[in-house]
Amino acid sequence: MQISGTVRLDKRTKDLAKRLKPGDIALIDHADIDSTAARMLVEARVAAVVNVAKSCSGRYPNLGPRVLLDAGIVLIDNAGEELFKGIKEGETINRVGGEIRRGEVTLSKGEALTKSRVTQLLEEAKTNLGDVLQQFAENTLNYVIKEKSLILDPTALPDVNTIINERHALVVVRGESYKEDLSTIRSYIRDMKPVLIGVDGGADALMEMGLQPNIIIGDMDSVSDATLKCGAELIVHAYTNGKAPGLPRLEELGLAPQVCAVPGTSEDLALLLAYEKGAELIVAVGTHSHLIDFLDKGRKGMSSTFLTRLKVGNRLVDAKGVSKLYRPQPNLKYVGVLAIAALVVIATVMATSPGMQERMQAIISDMKAQFWQVYTRMKPWEWRR
Repeated sequence: MQISGTVRLDKRTKDLAKRLKPGDIALIDHADIDSTAARMLVEARVAAVVNVAKSCSGRYPNLGPRVLLDAGIVLIDNAGEELFKGIKEGETINRVGGEIRRGEVTLSKGEALTKSRVTQLLEEAKTNLGDVLQQFAENTLNYVIKEKSLILDPTALPDVNTIINERHALVVVRGESYKEDLSTIRSYIRDMKPVLIGVDGGADALMEMGLQPNIIIGDMDSVSDATLKCGAELIVHAYTNGKAPGLPRLEELGLAPQVCAVPGTSEDLALLLAYEKGAELIVAVGTHSHLIDFLDKGRKGMSSTFLTRLKVGNRLVDAKGVSKLYRPQPNLKYVGVLAIAALVVIATVMATSPGMQERMQAIISDMKAQFWQVYTRMKPWEWRR
């Protein structure tokens, strides 16, 4: 099957996702495509994805390729890095089998992955999980040695105007199943009114649901200008050396954020802020919570997230757990509206039904007769009572 479309390219998949339009062909350089990146491409409704790297190298069973294929998106794998030099953004290219062509000229050739091929690659990758897990454990132990204060001591965090103490806090990261999770806990958000903390693109996710974040945390590279200007408190996550790559962008927008330099990821900073500021319960949406999820990030920095979750774990619950345990509280406003509607229906039936009118008149006449019988039996001195 031949596919033709406009090519858009970027070696950072999350940056490319912002520019993609339906029907485009996405040219990426993303070894071991993770599920979050794959979902961004799916949401952009691209026609095909051409990866110059191996989409599933066998290092561990990453889920991104399966997400793309399940969505019906063609995935050309290991097409060769020279494609980035031979193609300009905006030109039209064709895909025929595993070949990438400009007109009739073949620019590169990769492998058109199928579901059965991806299943085979994932099964082979599972045999490497032991080695990968050992590396992750070693990275985590090294991190504990260097950054043990992250767990043992209070974190140096900025003051915020938003009251968090003894409230619930909802931390939203644009990660695994974040949209589905937000939808399932709508009633919880409505009833409990938690502090809404968006981590980079997680702030956009809240806005898309009609919810304004109270606090936005991150390096600010994947959150829209409109969301940054929504009135939320802004905290730029800086490196431990004090460098904050996201600060110039906010200053150009005329915004005055706070800067916080702590080790780890912006996700870690958001969880630590909610924890240290006294949140009674921290509900996590789209955060990293299981082994494959941690490995999906493919970097040593995820060791900090693992340790952060250990620190805040006594107050932390995943959104999926909230949706199973929380039962919506009845809304008195809606109950009142339903009661009024029911009375209107009854009154309408009574007014339009001759049989019902006769029945009600008979009931009223009977009540009058019973009242008169009681009244006439009373002695005169009892009337004053």
